[in-house]
Amino acid sequence: MKKIEAIIRKSKYRVVKEALHEVGVNFFSYWDVTGIGNETQGHVYRGVSYSTSDIQRRYLSIVVNDDFEEATIQAILKSAATGDVGDGKIFVSDIKETYRIRTREKGGDTLR
Repeated sequence: MKKIEAIIRKSKYRVVKEALHEVGVNFFSYWDVTGIGNETQGHVYRGVSYSTSDIQRRYLSIVVNDDFEEATIQAILKSAATGDVGDGKIFVSDIKETYRIRTREKGGDTLR
């Protein structure tokens, strides 16, 4: 099993969610987060300059069986990309075990 964590633009959340559903990922958690990124230039909006060092993003946490790893990553890469600095990051780590609290089942079937 893999844990896939993605930090994406908030404006891309709906499109990413739909792409994940299309490949069969129907459960994940998400949070609104603020981070500091590599983008160092400021922006001007209506004549007011503001810093972009604090970036508002959405953080997704997805646990999938190994056979869904590549499809999940590709869905995020394709749907979250704008081609601009600040599109986000994806992190992948191994999950040793999962448990379904209600039935006390364990293993990959708990993700279905």
